[in-house]
Amino acid sequence: MAKSRSAPRLADVAERAGVSLATASRSLAGREGVSESVAAHVREVALQIGYVANVHARTLAGGATSTVGLIVHEIGDPYFSEIASGVLGVATERGLTVQICHSGRDPGNELHQIRTLIAHRTDAIVIAGSGYTDPALQEESDRVLTAFQETGGRVAVIGRHHLSVDAVLPDNKPAGEVIGAHVLSLGHRRIGILAGSPLLTTVADRLAGIEAALHAEGLSLDDIPVLHTEFTRDGGHAGAEELLREHPDLTAIIALNDAMAIGVLSVLRKHGVAVPGQISVAGFDDVAVAADLAPSLTTVKLPMVEMGAAALTMALKPASARRRRKGTGHQLMARDSTGPVRAR
Repeated sequence: MAKSRSAPRLADVAERAGVSLATASRSLAGREGVSESVAAHVREVALQIGYVANVHARTLAGGATSTVGLIVHEIGDPYFSEIASGVLGVATERGLTVQICHSGRDPGNELHQIRTLIAHRTDAIVIAGSGYTDPALQEESDRVLTAFQETGGRVAVIGRHHLSVDAVLPDNKPAGEVIGAHVLSLGHRRIGILAGSPLLTTVADRLAGIEAALHAEGLSLDDIPVLHTEFTRDGGHAGAEELLREHPDLTAIIALNDAMAIGVLSVLRKHGVAVPGQISVAGFDDVAVAADLAPSLTTVKLPMVEMGAAALTMALKPASARRRRKGTGHQLMARDSTGPVRAR
């Protein structure tokens, strides 16, 4: 395999910015003797080329890591809130400060957040949330993170990513198979699925699990409607309206995360559709409010707080020659929102 390009040097920043090495150094260190306009220009150049001051190895080796970065897709989603809680728990134990960034499931914005955290001399970065099915969408992020790690920075991700870093891998495919098998075991065959963007590896893996459950019953994913919409409560709300309109014979809806499932329940309640009497609803993740909904939500539990804690713990370990991988496990939480299919 070809060796990664060496990390950008301070001299590269100075040359690109058109300043002396001393001016580049003072600008990035925030020292006096450089105008703010020049310092801002140098910082922008450093951010663009992915320059990282070689301070990480020293701070990590000496146990003096002070700041870690956490990038999440959607901070308002309870899934990411619980992951953040796990990260913050470990950080508190170790006396670290956490800077949380929001990418909005946009790979370009995710790359910008990575570069910003590095420019701010963050010592370790955790990226929580799905990767992208197209490796090209994360090629530049991989290059920047590789350079960051070459200077001693630490990185871990939660989810399946095309990144050369350590990873905590949620049981998305087997959990999808479990929730699909549960709904099928109740006699449902007219099932609708609400999914996020097909570009997300999480969506692809969860759908693959449901497809495996369908195949076990002699069915195919092609036999049922799969609607891709926003991976949010609003997306679930809009998707449920469309499914009810286009497929009024459905007896069950599986949403690929609990936020979407909450949107589905809202729509069914608005239309006076009994759950699970007329339509069963299942989600995915088991966020903290899932058991408290009315009806309580059937879902697949992933240990989100533990995932966040494991990711930061992994990121703070010494570098390894081989990328580390950690699975999560999963558990079916059968509650009141699913029941046996009934004649309509």
